[in-house]
Amino acid sequence: MKPEKKAKDMTRAELAAYIDQSVLKPEFTQEEIKKYIKEGIDYGCKTVCINPASLPIARDLCRGTKTGLCVVCDFPFGLSSTASKIQQIEDICKDRDIEDLDIVANYGWIKSGLWQEVENQIKAVSDACHKYGALIKVIFETDSLTLEQVAKATDIACNAGVDYVKTSTGFYTGGANNGATIEVVQTMIAAAKGRAKVKGAGGIRDQEKFFQLIDMGIDRMGIGYKSTPVVLGV
Repeated sequence: MKPEKKAKDMTRAELAAYIDQSVLKPEFTQEEIKKYIKEGIDYGCKTVCINPASLPIARDLCRGTKTGLCVVCDFPFGLSSTASKIQQIEDICKDRDIEDLDIVANYGWIKSGLWQEVENQIKAVSDACHKYGALIKVIFETDSLTLEQVAKATDIACNAGVDYVKTSTGFYTGGANNGATIEVVQTMIAAAKGRAKVKGAGGIRDQEKFFQLIDMGIDRMGIGYKSTPVVLGV
């Protein structure tokens, strides 16, 4: 959704509300996880985006703050069965304090044109998330797809009831890792037609691009822990 004012005129708090600060690297120590979650809270980010194993740490640190919990699921490949994805959602969301769940779609199915299978799985995981009151963001790993496939996947996900469509995991290994390019974000916004919000992730490392995406009408962005102070101008 396009904002009422330009990004350059927003307060730091308004800008931080666009950010899910990414704390996802598998090699992080427990102390590093705590450090980067605390930084996300201090910056006033909308959420910290974490792996399920980090949930106990993040829950304690975020309790009583304005920063919520965004947990990834079936990350980063999205290749679990539907039953397994649902079981993961149940385990993550069982305490009902998860704001957002970012789950990876089977983008191999998307590339193969298995559209009914894609829709059936996204509908099932969307229903599972909503049962717990969690918002669902479905990740397509758009660097692996054509713009036509991105548009079709966005339309199908909207039909399946997702809250957000998301560009990337940041961990793609099959080619260039460009993430939230302007063309991809434009394609997703156009295909969603207001039925779902759009989250960009990957490649958002400077304030110029951060502001450009906000002014285009993006709704949320996954920003790496190193880039959050840069895009906020701290």
